[in-house]
Amino acid sequence: MSIRRITRHLFLHHWRAKQVFTRDVLGRIEQAIKRGETTHAGQVRFVIEGALDGAALFRNQAARERALDVFSHLRIWDTAHNNGVLIYLLLADRDVEIVADRGIDKKVGAEGWENICRAMEAEFRSGQFERGAIGGIEAVSRELAKHFPPQGPHPNELPDKPVVM
Repeated sequence: MSIRRITRHLFLHHWRAKQVFTRDVLGRIEQAIKRGETTHAGQVRFVIEGALDGAALFRNQAARERALDVFSHLRIWDTAHNNGVLIYLLLADRDVEIVADRGIDKKVGAEGWENICRAMEAEFRSGQFERGAIGGIEAVSRELAKHFPPQGPHPNELPDKPVVM
């Protein structure tokens, strides 16, 4: 466990996430998810966590492990066609993780998701949070459209509104 990481998490707090992802930005992210979901039959969730708290931080929980917890907690795995996708940003680490349900994950593969994550992280490093988030949502939507094109009306199984933790 690095003192530098602990310090970053303790002093970043949740105010930084709300400062970067304002209500207007969150609204545009929600609209990007809604637009994307018109092009495919998948479900996308976008979660921003400013920093880890308490036990997770002192256990030195990795962003990937935390993303898996969030995926489960938000029941993203519980979609009819196993095609839910979580885009998770741990802002204190500027780390993006994509967790996809088995139906879409086996089609895109780890390398495909990793490429999207790295592109988003590059935008975030340059301070382009909104552009990085929307670009990531659009890239995930393109993958979902390839493998799960819309076939008639499909219910919106998961909320489109981004979650700030």
